[in-house]
Amino acid sequence: MTKHPIFSLLLSLLIAILFTACKGDSSQAGRVSDNTNSTYQELAATPAYLHRSIQQLTDVIVHDVFSPPVASRIYAYPSIAAYEVIRQSNPDYKSLDGQLHELTNVPVPQNDKTYCYPLASVHAFLTTGKALIFSEEKIEEFEGKIYQEFKDLGIPKTVYENSLAYGAQVSSHILNWSKADMYAQTRSYPKYNLGSDPAKWKPTPPSYMDGIEPHWREIRTMVIEKASQFPPPPPTEYSTDKNSQFYKETKEVYDVVENATESELAIAAFWDCNPFVVNQTGHVMFATKKITPGGHWMGITQIASKGNNADIVKTSEAYALVAINLFDAFISCWDEKYRSSLVRPETVINSIIDENWQPVLQTPPFPEHTSGHSVISTASAEALTGLFGDNFKFIDSTEVRYGLPTRSFNSFREASDEAAISRLYGGIHYRPAIDYGVEQGKAIGKYINANITMSPTM
Repeated sequence: MTKHPIFSLLLSLLIAILFTACKGDSSQAGRVSDNTNSTYQELAATPAYLHRSIQQLTDVIVHDVFSPPVASRIYAYPSIAAYEVIRQSNPDYKSLDGQLHELTNVPVPQNDKTYCYPLASVHAFLTTGKALIFSEEKIEEFEGKIYQEFKDLGIPKTVYENSLAYGAQVSSHILNWSKADMYAQTRSYPKYNLGSDPAKWKPTPPSYMDGIEPHWREIRTMVIEKASQFPPPPPTEYSTDKNSQFYKETKEVYDVVENATESELAIAAFWDCNPFVVNQTGHVMFATKKITPGGHWMGITQIASKGNNADIVKTSEAYALVAINLFDAFISCWDEKYRSSLVRPETVINSIIDENWQPVLQTPPFPEHTSGHSVISTASAEALTGLFGDNFKFIDSTEVRYGLPTRSFNSFREASDEAAISRLYGGIHYRPAIDYGVEQGKAIGKYINANITMSPTM
């Protein structure tokens, strides 16, 4: 059958259109693929991966019940490893190499290789953190999920492998550096020696635990020159004389607890941050695991970074800076705690005022002076204020996952001041430990801000 000329023309046009369309689709597919490959760096650069990794480490710290000082160490080294990697993506950020005690020759990437620095940074963080905790399987399970998410972004295999290799290299370097900080040696040091002096700290109910980390002052600091660089004034001289200053300070703790308002009780509960609270019902005892004070401030760091819309490098800087402050602040505080070794209010009140009295919060198992929360909270607040400014309003939702409501603050310093006074409301500290602790933490925070440089705005 002879085809109509018009039909043949239309058929030819249709074939041409289809051929062009298919060719166009193929070309467009190539461009989409190219765009995917060219934008995986952008897709990977969200701070969400780092936030989630920090939270995973916090969850493991809570699960494994690390003490507050040890937890600060677990946060510090991974956060530094993550920062040292991610800063490579922005030349304006400075290495901590040579700025932290004995940290030198941090590995740098090879010029002839391509990396996905967010992936390498997260890998450095998780690999370092995994080496410092007990429940490695919890980190490994998380790694499997998050690394798959990175793969799903379309990261080329070579770039993926380069990134993991570089993250592992930095992690190894940071872990080798950590091994010289005296932590391993102090594991075999003797326990706190209990004496008969009534002014000295004694284990408290209900678990009567030994004094935690009596040799923490031996840990190598990161920025401050030594543990005793910022010594607070000594505590008030112990006395049971009702006219003495010490008795008045003890009686204040007793009276505050006895007359605590709902607002004060809420503040005490919010800032409790006791990682291992022993509960007793009749003859049955069970423990409740909670976040540490350092973990709370790492949570506030996440909130601040998100509120500031900080990019991944700025976010990593914030975590590292707060972690460094926590690390040095705990060393400084513990230096004073086991120097003065002051007895806790609960012990004194039960002895000379009311034998049945109990504090609102469970008394932590270490000496009283100075208040750890006061020191580390104020140091952390100084770090965050230096990064994000004063009058930074935020809603602190850190404790929601532990069954507590949110609290609102107008600044980081307002939050740290509340954390400090919470120890009086909770009945676990005398006022001087709080006031002196705030000044101690402020001195540490200001010193660290003045003596290390990370971002160009610091």
